[in-house]
Amino acid sequence: MQLIDRYGRLFGKLSLLDIGAGVVLLCVLVGLFVLPGRSGTSLAQITTAKPIEVDILVLGLSTPTPQDLIPNGSTANFIIRNQPYGQITVKNVQVLPRTVTVSQPDGSVKALPDPRPEMAFSSNLLVTLEGKGQVTNSGPVLGNSAIKVGTPVELEGKEYNFRASVIAVRTF
Repeated sequence: MQLIDRYGRLFGKLSLLDIGAGVVLLCVLVGLFVLPGRSGTSLAQITTAKPIEVDILVLGLSTPTPQDLIPNGSTANFIIRNQPYGQITVKNVQVLPRTVTVSQPDGSVKALPDPRPEMAFSSNLLVTLEGKGQVTNSGPVLGNSAIKVGTPVELEGKEYNFRASVIAVRTF
């Protein structure tokens, strides 16, 4: 009996083309499951979720009573660079006073309350948010978005939706 017959079969049973296709398929499977790739998250970046606090500054919110609108301890949807993070806890809301600078006769400057009546409907807020995220080599990450000072964010609740800017990030 010949090793390879005139039809290209090994021992008259297996085709050489079928054997070659099987070897290629086996190599692909070994490459996918055994050899590591460069995509995905590296093992050095995978960490447990840690508490992260984010301070956001909201300027010119058009409501006379923002403290009633966003109660402490409530949850809201948090959106980072138009990418939803999910629910985040509102830890603290501080209403910042509206002031104007007034020059004094001696040349100094004082910050006094803004006397304009339309400013009663405009509020500046400092909101502290608390969520769970990861701390990587490049900084804190909430969801799949890095959170840094200056990042544009959006906070959405049942009765409000506004844009803000991150002014501080703390990890614990």
